[in-house]
Amino acid sequence: MKTNMADLNMQDVDLYELLGIASTSTVSEVKKAYRKKALTCHPDKNPDNPRAAELFHQLSKALEILIDEQARAAYDKVLNGKKAAKLRHRELDEKRKKLKEDLEARERSATDVNGTSTKKQDTKTDEEKLQAEIERLRKEGSRQVEEEVELVRQQLLQDSKIPETPEEPQSNGLNRLRIRWKANKDDPNNGGYPYDTLLKIMSKYGDIVALVVSPKKNGSALVEFKTKDATDTAFTLEKGFLSNPLTMERLGEGSKTNPQEPEAVQTPKYVDLTKTDDTRNAAPASNLFPNYTQSSTHVPVTMSNFASAPDFSQLD
Repeated sequence: MKTNMADLNMQDVDLYELLGIASTSTVSEVKKAYRKKALTCHPDKNPDNPRAAELFHQLSKALEILIDEQARAAYDKVLNGKKAAKLRHRELDEKRKKLKEDLEARERSATDVNGTSTKKQDTKTDEEKLQAEIERLRKEGSRQVEEEVELVRQQLLQDSKIPETPEEPQSNGLNRLRIRWKANKDDPNNGGYPYDTLLKIMSKYGDIVALVVSPKKNGSALVEFKTKDATDTAFTLEKGFLSNPLTMERLGEGSKTNPQEPEAVQTPKYVDLTKTDDTRNAAPASNLFPNYTQSSTHVPVTMSNFASAPDFSQLD
């Protein structure tokens, strides 16, 4: 995520409170809390809320810091220091507050003459370290944050279930392919096929309705094309990289082979038992036992059989 972080002063925000989690939460718990909250405040889901984009931006920045070990340690140090100072200040009575203010005034005067005091220098160093970590994240970007934002976007897309326009055919379940390839469980590059790479490869064949890379395990994805022609072409031609080939599998009602020309549906004929044996024996055997398998295979699929949305549970 390449968004500038300068517009959010992380030192003034309790990121744990923002996500509704404890400061001891694991990375997995941080991500789970982010997804839950991001789904409720995503700008696409709140077009009339001018603060939705700002809040979503804050959540993304909180995620970026709290899943990075170094940045989180620097943030915790600053946050804990501020909490301790706030607690100490709250416990002071009015008289001691006055004495404290007088003491700090004398310390400031001494600092002007002798340089920065040790206590002030330590506090400033912690804040500088945090700012340095924030700047590092801004420059490097965060692949994990990008993945989480994409998961939220895909979830919103599935939840919305926006119907197709009348000019466009509704998804019928025949345009889906399951994609598999070899990838180690902990491979951050997913065997050479991260989301952006798969999208670029599959987009060569036509418009894509949805592309979902399995969040549970590497080496698995589901793609749905807008047209059957695009699906057939991708299924037939795409092999992926030579070093790690792709395996395609059709989903839905379509077969794994190229479709054949439909044959005419034969109407079965039955034997009239009231006729003589000679007449009855004249009935062709093919009429007595019609090829139901062949005829039923080519019954046209109607719009009522179309799936309303992709079944992404087939990923795994």
